[in-house]
Amino acid sequence: MDAFLTSTLTVALAEIGDKTQLLSLFLAARYRHKWSIIAGIFVATVLNHFISAWFGSWIVGVLPEDIATYIVAACFIAVGLWVLIPDKLDDDEHNEVRKYGAFIATTILFFVAEIGDKTQVATIVLGAQYSNVLAVTMGTTVGMMIANVPIVLLGGKLMQKLPLDLARYVAAAVFIVLGIVALLW
Repeated sequence: MDAFLTSTLTVALAEIGDKTQLLSLFLAARYRHKWSIIAGIFVATVLNHFISAWFGSWIVGVLPEDIATYIVAACFIAVGLWVLIPDKLDDDEHNEVRKYGAFIATTILFFVAEIGDKTQVATIVLGAQYSNVLAVTMGTTVGMMIANVPIVLLGGKLMQKLPLDLARYVAAAVFIVLGIVALLW
């Protein structure tokens, strides 16, 4: 349960102001079928985060335990610092996919946008930390949905009211604390 809850909280916080959240806003403005967008976010996140959590769990099994602990702790702290840098959405990558409809476009764009993104890196690190691929995948997916579904449904109104800087600071603190905890345990 700890892996699930920690994964949910860290990804929900890290996702605030992230490029995939901006992508949610873009897709909601582009397509009328909000539930197709939400389904695409879900499918892309499950696929991407399952692979990421599995990779994190696998890599820790390959590395010596003392080295793996330091790597996991350093990654948590690095992601914490990375969260402080606001993301920007690159419109060029979306032009070609628009013609496929809300579900396919969202699934493709979200999967690709998550590659190398801080929430994917966080999922790899969480997979390494907990070695529970299913709980981490479920938790990070729920966290992603918590952060993105309101954006799809409520759009710009919600983005204007969220204190993005405060959310980034809280998310950064959570990741840095997780890094310190990983070092101590």
